[in-house]
Order: sequence, then structure tokens, then C-alpha cells
Amino acid sequence: MSRIGKLPVILPAGVTVTVAADNTVSVKGPLGTLSQKVDSDIKVEVGTHIEKETEKEVPAVIVTRPTNQPRHRSLHGLYRALINNMVVGVSKGYEIKQELVGVGYKAEVKGQVLEMSLGYSHDTALMLPAEVTATAVTEKKGNPIVTLKSIDKQLIGQVAAKIRSLRKPEPYKGKGIKFVGEQIRRKAGKSAGAK
Repeated sequence: MSRIGKLPVILPAGVTVTVAADNTVSVKGPLGTLSQKVDSDIKVEVGTHIEKETEKEVPAVIVTRPTNQPRHRSLHGLYRALINNMVVGVSKGYEIKQELVGVGYKAEVKGQVLEMSLGYSHDTALMLPAEVTATAVTEKKGNPIVTLKSIDKQLIGQVAAKIRSLRKPEPYKGKGIKFVGEQIRRKAGKSAGAK
């Protein structure tokens, strides 16, 4: 069995999961609704699971596969992870913070448009999807920090990667857009070996 696939997805309070006839899984929670089409070979059931610590029955989603073929094994873990991401998204949501490191770097959010000054001769504007909300904060003597929030893990990751690609961190001075807490591998400049 897939070690990830055989784990049940525990449903928190206020989250409901429905499986349609065409194997589309819909997850509804306090923050919104998400849906995912599941391969027809993979079976998704909404049932109950007994927790080991409390020995209580809790609602859960159980994903099963028909055979041990490599394709079925890979899909088993994949769809269990996708359903789990949707459950976490509609109950807690996802947040990604990015830091703009560089002299004169600025960020401002106007509705669904993120405007950034990244050291180019022109400002860069990025239209954000409706499902993603952004805020930009610049503290005194600190770098601007852009915070993205969404219920869709895949979408927010894609938007964050797009923002980072506009000015990737460079290894000499560390300038660019990086995730908060990300360690940038630094290089010594030419002056280090000049003597």
C-alpha cells in the first residue's frame, strides 16, 4: 500500500466532502469550495475513522486503489494528497510570504494588481487571480514583504513562483525576491582572490 495513500483524510468541523457520479470530489468549508476530478480507477469514499488517541469515530475520506500496478500506486498517493490539500485549504487556508531585497525595491497592491519596483527602468505590474488576495507591507528600515493568501495550494504556489521569477535572488549581494526564511547560497566576489 502507498504509505501516503492509505492514510485517511480527517475532516475538521464544518468541512463536508461529496463525491459525484463522474468521480469529481467537492470539498466545502468555512473559507470556500474546491473540486478535483479523480481518475476513474481510484475509489474515494466518505466514511468514518477511529482515532488511536481518543478512540472516537471521526468523519474521514478514504482513498483506495484497485491493483498494485505502478500507475495505480502513484495515483493513490497523489489523489489522497490533493484531497488533503483541499481540506486544509477550505478550513485554514494557505499563506506565502515573500521579501523584496534590494535598494529602492517597493511593492504596492491595488485591488487585484500587484505593482512592484524591482530595480528595472520600469515598474512591474502583475494581475493576480481572483482566488488569491495579496497585501504589501513595508516597515521602517526593512524590506517590503508581500503576503499571498488563498484556499488553493497549487494556485498560490504558482503565483508565488511567478512573482519570484520576476527578479530571482542573485548569489553575490542577495538582491531579488525571496521567500521569507529562505536561505540564499552566497558567493564571494572577485575581490576575495585578487591579492
